Order: sequence, then structure tokens, then C-alpha cells
Amino acid sequence: MKYRTILFDLDGTLLNTLEDLQSAVNHTLSGAGYPQRSLEEVRQFVGNGLRNLMRLSLPAGCSDEEIDRRTAEMREWYNAHDRESTRPYEGILPLLDALASAGCGVAVVSNKVDEAVKDLCAHYFGGRVAVAVGETAGLRRKPWPDTVELALRSLGAEKAGAVYVGDSEVDLATARNAGLPCISVSWGFRTEEELLAAGAGPIVRSPKALWELLGAE
Repeated sequence: MKYRTILFDLDGTLLNTLEDLQSAVNHTLSGAGYPQRSLEEVRQFVGNGLRNLMRLSLPAGCSDEEIDRRTAEMREWYNAHDRESTRPYEGILPLLDALASAGCGVAVVSNKVDEAVKDLCAHYFGGRVAVAVGETAGLRRKPWPDTVELALRSLGAEKAGAVYVGDSEVDLATARNAGLPCISVSWGFRTEEELLAAGAGPIVRSPKALWELLGAE
């Protein structure tokens, strides 16, 4: 294997969470009397944590207090409904099984709240993911490298032989800041054009193609 340690983003990379995120956003907006957001709008807003998603979803000019209030409401509702439409992308479970068979260390590093990341990974992936790290008090979230470095320590792995896999410009910046190579996937929340504009290197279009690239010497 070319890489022995694989760090994955979660939303848009391993799991298609978009419809559940949209439902959480629109439930919150509707309850507050605000206009709702389309799936495409939510797609563009995700990537930098729930508060940023809520900030972008609210009408312009909302106060920090209002953003915080609605973020808390959205988080509570989402945590209770985050498995209704969410599913692994086709081919992801076989990919994770193949990585395990190859003896690779696998972790998830996400900007979701840590509790939700651990819960979703346990539910959908079981033992296929050894370490799951989300937004944690005292650690800067992506694109800062803190959560990536925590995942590596938890795996007992070095940066040499490690790679980050994600679907967005945030993931590209995270990998750069952590000193890791990055592989981008095209099936997530950003288009290939957006990824290329953000400086993407290799872009894969299927989990099978990702497996081939991860294993290539």
C-alpha cells in the first residue's frame, strides 16, 4: 500500500448527510419564521461546522446571539434526526473493509460535533473506523490541523504514510495545514470545478478508484 494511514472527512466523503442537514436547517428556520433553504444552498453552506451552517442559512444581519440561539436549536433537532436519510455512499463499506484487510489505520476527522461523529461512525461503520474525531472543546476545528493531529496520535501513526481524503476546499486546506497529501472525491458536496479552483490534486470519481489510488506504489 502507498498509504498506511487513511484519514477521512465524514459528510460528503463517507456519508451523504445532506438531506438530514437540510431538514435540521429548515426545521429551525421555519420555527423562527425565517425563509427556508434549498438543498443546493445547504450543500454550499456545509463544511465549517454547524454554527457556520446556521449563520449562512439565516437572513443576513442576524446578531451573534441569534445565530447562537438558532444553532443550539438546530443541533438539538439534528442530533435526534441525523439518521433519517443519511447513508454511506455506494462502495464505501467495501472500501473500508478492503483497507482493514490491508492493515491500514483508518480514522474520521470532521467538523461535526464530536459526539455526533462518534455516534454516526459507530452506527454506520462499526469497527471499520478505529478513531473518530469531531469538533472538540480546546481544539481548533478544520482547516486547522489540531483534530487531524489528534487522530494520528490516537492511531499511534506518523504523518509519513498518511493521507487525508475529503470532498471540499476545507479538506484541502486542512491537509495542507497538517502537512499531509490530500485526495479529493467528486461525489460529495463540491463539484470537480470547485475542487480544482481550490487547488485540488488528484480527484477520484468512485470508491473503487480511490482504493486503486491509495494502494498504488
